[in-house]
Amino acid sequence: MDALVALLEGPRARGAFLVRALVDPPWSLRVMDEAPLTLVAVGRGSACLVRDGAPPERLGPEDLVIVRGPEPYTLADDPATPVQAVIHPGGCARSVTGEDLCDAMDLGVRTWGRSHSAATMLLVGTYRMRDEVTRRLLGALPPALVLRRDAWDGRPLGLLRDEIARDGPGQEVLLDRLLDLLLVAALRAWLARQADAAPAWFRAHADPVVGAALRLLHENPAHPWTVASLAARLGVSRAAFARRFTRLVGEPPMTYLTNRRLDLAAELLRDPETTLEAVARKVGYGTAFALSAAFKRVRGVSPRDHRLGAHPGAGVRP
Repeated sequence: MDALVALLEGPRARGAFLVRALVDPPWSLRVMDEAPLTLVAVGRGSACLVRDGAPPERLGPEDLVIVRGPEPYTLADDPATPVQAVIHPGGCARSVTGEDLCDAMDLGVRTWGRSHSAATMLLVGTYRMRDEVTRRLLGALPPALVLRRDAWDGRPLGLLRDEIARDGPGQEVLLDRLLDLLLVAALRAWLARQADAAPAWFRAHADPVVGAALRLLHENPAHPWTVASLAARLGVSRAAFARRFTRLVGEPPMTYLTNRRLDLAAELLRDPETTLEAVARKVGYGTAFALSAAFKRVRGVSPRDHRLGAHPGAGVRP
């Protein structure tokens, strides 16, 4: 498994919030939805991204920005335009005085605004739940990642633009996968151009020793790895391997493995039919109790509470 696959294997939208926003200047939307990750592309016209404490970013047609939450931000025609609507968790839009704008500005399937002929079209895709994108991916991203139209392959954007306002059998799943594809295409282009901006563990894949160890840990995370067994497999001393791994990756080998296993467990827990015991076996823990203890220690919540957060009303089967 190469470094890019290791980074991109996580995004899995499930019932993502997608909307086509049609607005005419002057317009300004304050986004306070607390979502972990949002993609905003300009379909036509222009926009400006304003984040607290950061200079504005102007966006033109087919430019794309990936915004890492949960901090609020503003999208507007101009930074000086007063906020006219606030986007709350769940995608609910209200005026600054609290008036519900969802019905008043409904223009049809996944379309919001005042007129279909508006000068600006924004295509917005939001990962609502934090477990839809791995902590490792979120940690690799800057607060806002802007890609200009000539810096990335915009074909997935064209597909999303064609499908976002359609409705038919399986449309929600199709849009989820298109959002994942759009994110992967954008991140691949960013990493190809900005390799130095990648996290330490990503760059460490280029090291002949540490890169080989990372591939082993990703390809078979359930194996009972130890620092000694990894070092022996790679033909280096235990102490030298541990120092080299920690220096290049930024954390010790077993800490990295634990986080890798728990990321996988968090993803597997999305399926309410999968038992905790089955998840434990798949990620390298001997018992459900051992997985629960590690999950609670590292993530601060039990597997049961994690699953309930992703699927209200579901439980963890023993």
